[in-house]
Amino acid sequence: MKFLLTRPSVPAPLDPNFCPFVLSKRKHMQRVADSSQLGAVSELHFAVERPGGCVGRDKLPVFAETHEGFDASVFLAGECIRYMIWQRGGLKLMLSGPAKICELLKAAYSEGGKYAFEATTMTKIYGVPRSVDVVKPEELPASKDEPIVCGKVASGCRIAFDLGKSDVKTVAVKDGEVLHSEETEWDVTNPDPQYHYDVIVKAMKATAAKLPGPLVAIGGSATGAVSADSEATWCDCFPNVAPDVYKKRVVPIFNDIAKNEFGGVPIKVINDGEVTAVAGGQMVGAGCLFGISLGSSEGSGYVDAHGNLTGWINENAYCPCDMNPEGPANVWSPHRGDASMYLGQRAATRLAKKGGIDLPEDMDPEHPNMNQTNHGPHAQCLKKIQAAMKDPAKEPEARLIYESIGVFLGYTIAQYCEYLDIKNVLILGRVSSGDGGQIMMDVAKKVLEADFPDLAGIKFHTPSEHMKRVGQCVAAAALPEL
Repeated sequence: MKFLLTRPSVPAPLDPNFCPFVLSKRKHMQRVADSSQLGAVSELHFAVERPGGCVGRDKLPVFAETHEGFDASVFLAGECIRYMIWQRGGLKLMLSGPAKICELLKAAYSEGGKYAFEATTMTKIYGVPRSVDVVKPEELPASKDEPIVCGKVASGCRIAFDLGKSDVKTVAVKDGEVLHSEETEWDVTNPDPQYHYDVIVKAMKATAAKLPGPLVAIGGSATGAVSADSEATWCDCFPNVAPDVYKKRVVPIFNDIAKNEFGGVPIKVINDGEVTAVAGGQMVGAGCLFGISLGSSEGSGYVDAHGNLTGWINENAYCPCDMNPEGPANVWSPHRGDASMYLGQRAATRLAKKGGIDLPEDMDPEHPNMNQTNHGPHAQCLKKIQAAMKDPAKEPEARLIYESIGVFLGYTIAQYCEYLDIKNVLILGRVSSGDGGQIMMDVAKKVLEADFPDLAGIKFHTPSEHMKRVGQCVAAAALPEL
């Protein structure tokens, strides 16, 4: 790992071995560029194609099979591809370059390989098996993206909903004004799709009844991957629905609800992180904005200079963030160092003990309760951290938790800038509440100034009171264009 591991200029106080993905890639590329050994370096090209013909494409300088840095090149290449897959989505992976590294990567992204989880999940998202092929350079498709244009004006009578891990939020909106909102608890672990359908419909109808006129459109958001046609292709709000049942009943659930329950009015549903970005762009009055919610996990999305979405799946919580081989494991995947463990409440709770927080045994970072998919214990632990921040005696240690997350945030934003033109960043979510949010942003700015001076001009924003109350709801309601 000597060709990859490096120390950041701004270290994380409570995670001193944090090794940012973006710096590891920079180091590797510099080591390849500095190599003077004849025939010791080459170049790997890869492309990830999505349904509809959109393609993400990149290249990576790599060491030759005979060079001692070859294994590092293989490792980094696998992570770079994984990053692109979770950021953009992909049905077909194409590799072109030295035969040995292509052979190893093809095996890694095939059934039984290191990245079989990615292959399996993308198959679930798109409904057909993924493919991995080694091709000639001229056979690689060119990079292609098609921005998604969403409505920006919530005219007429509309309802909007947000499917979270603990409740269904619904709002009634007329001409951009929120008339009514409510939250309905639901059990996301229920394996019966009819249960979920009924809970969502009941909440939506109760809210629609508050409108003074006929419903003209429905907007919504949900965690996970939502297709451009508002299909719930891979939403982790329904984790226990059997795969065959999921495909039949859950994938079309939003369109079915609009058609069967609301007379077929227009509906548009997007990823919850994307709604954050859309609402953020409207709040700031500018595009090129990356919105990131530090809640149960990382929810994030991006709008371009025109306020349009990328069309990517934006499952950035699964992207590699830390190259430390002993980084924390992601309970949702077989990998370590994923962003979900650095940019959400689990980032705070795994550092709580090191930050001097008095914890019961079952909140210790090593306790089984804290290493499962249930978010409940982490929410309670976060409350203890926030309480400590208000205690003058405990604040000096507790703030180191937020300083550490600020380091993670700064380097991860720089990582996202590799593929996105980011000029504005909106930070929100329960981890960013209170003084901790400002601490994180201040440290993130220091990171950019120290290691990425060309990005130091990025502006950080927090949600206005209007956005906190209704901004995202209005943005979601406006999504369907009439």
